[in-house]
Amino acid sequence: MKATMKATIRSTFPDWIYDGSEIPDPFGYGERAVRFLRALKHPKSTLPGRQFQLDFWQERIVRRIYGPRDASGRRIVSTVVILVPRGNRKTSFAAGLALLHTIGPEKVSGGEAVFSASDRKQAGIAFKEACGVVKADRRLVKATRIYDPHNAPKKIEYPREGSHLEVISSDAARNHGSTPTFVLADELHVWPSRLLWEALTTGLDKTDDTLLVIATTAGRGQDNIAWDIIENARQVARGKIIDPSVLPVLFESDPKVDHTSETEWRRVNPGASHGYPSVAGFHRHVKRAATSPGERESLRQLKFNVWLDKSTSPFVDMDIYDKGNQPLPGDIDGLPCWIAVDMSTTTDLTAVVACVRKGDDFLMIPKFFCPEDDLRKRADQDGVNYVVWAEDGFIEPTPGNSIDCGAVESYIRNLCVRFDVREITFDPAYAAPVMTPLTNDGFPTATMRQGWVTQSPALNDLEKAILQGRFIHAGHPVLRWCFSNVAIHTDSNNNRTMHKGKSTDRIDGASASWMAVSRASAAEVRSMYDRDDFLENWATI
Repeated sequence: MKATMKATIRSTFPDWIYDGSEIPDPFGYGERAVRFLRALKHPKSTLPGRQFQLDFWQERIVRRIYGPRDASGRRIVSTVVILVPRGNRKTSFAAGLALLHTIGPEKVSGGEAVFSASDRKQAGIAFKEACGVVKADRRLVKATRIYDPHNAPKKIEYPREGSHLEVISSDAARNHGSTPTFVLADELHVWPSRLLWEALTTGLDKTDDTLLVIATTAGRGQDNIAWDIIENARQVARGKIIDPSVLPVLFESDPKVDHTSETEWRRVNPGASHGYPSVAGFHRHVKRAATSPGERESLRQLKFNVWLDKSTSPFVDMDIYDKGNQPLPGDIDGLPCWIAVDMSTTTDLTAVVACVRKGDDFLMIPKFFCPEDDLRKRADQDGVNYVVWAEDGFIEPTPGNSIDCGAVESYIRNLCVRFDVREITFDPAYAAPVMTPLTNDGFPTATMRQGWVTQSPALNDLEKAILQGRFIHAGHPVLRWCFSNVAIHTDSNNNRTMHKGKSTDRIDGASASWMAVSRASAAEVRSMYDRDDFLENWATI
């Protein structure tokens, strides 16, 4: 039992690279791959004969990918997740792996190797590295054909085997017919949607013994495909998921460590002991970060590989926000409740956030609405998976291309049946279609202006609740996304207001939260012992 517990909490750092442990290589394929890479040349290499530079840490990764095999000789590893800071020559390394599958011993007759990225320019960077390696060796120039047009598909062909290496980017629709044997997914953290990812991974699934290599630096936010892949790799590295087919190579710093420490920088930059990236460049970045919050965030993300919150000027640290990820109590029906509504029409989400008071805690029950039409297109534009959220009940798509106000009104009425609703507060924008019928029927409606006069003190109430661990949200993913998108503007008098980080970000849930929590904080929640008729009716209360 103790051994199992240790396995579940081990570090994600790839200690196996440095600990001298044996890497199985029953068929000698790991050694074969290393020999091939060392036989390549690189135009920028400083080694004798311009030999391709395969440093110790990279060699260990190669041996872990290609050495372990099953009894039939098939590779155990099918997915490699490399998370490494910028400047550690992952592009050159990836180019070498791609050539190993195009012209090297891992090639397949008629096989298709792919460089994929968020856009053609990014994918072309790794392609140019591969071209440079080929052009540096006369034998490879004679054996291959390179197609590198300005505005057309780029490709390296190996006619002898009918295999090739090509560049594919976000125009994913045409790629569903491909059957790659090797895929490099470069800088996955900036991919705009899942379309290209799904096209390539389902293509890999068509045949056996394929290899997917994800090579990326740290990104921002948890609402993207990269976060899902990296988090899964972390679970494998910790031993919480047992999956020998996934090889995690995660060089990332703890968010709480000293990010001016050269020792820590060297630990998470595996190339540092081989002369890259620049230590002087690191110290220059540290100097800039001393006076610039933006540079500090950049230092943490790019030099230390810390996965950041989405906003560059966040309202709260999302690690602190996540402490409110606790299940809601089961005995909350009938408790005092304050509802806040942030309405929209076609683009933003409509957020209805109920704040239930139980003791000192603020129990948050959010509900989001959006138009049903073009839900997948909207998800691609915003970079989040609305379809999955809708299937899981976190968002309610309403028929048509605009929000169904009747569905929002009906949901609010049901909340009023369930809880002792003291107030239903609306952002005045677009509020009339829902607010008017509720007001006419005697519900306790009110409006709240969104300027700093009301918002700044309300943000203080909300911040206090979150910091004290009293903002209980049960990990609602859409609400978390809204909070991670918040950018705070502070004026010369230190008044704060919420804004979007960028146009496609949604903060509706966070906006409704500050309204609901501020009204719940301002109200006096009376105990049953304070009731005027308590002494008369104490036996029945």
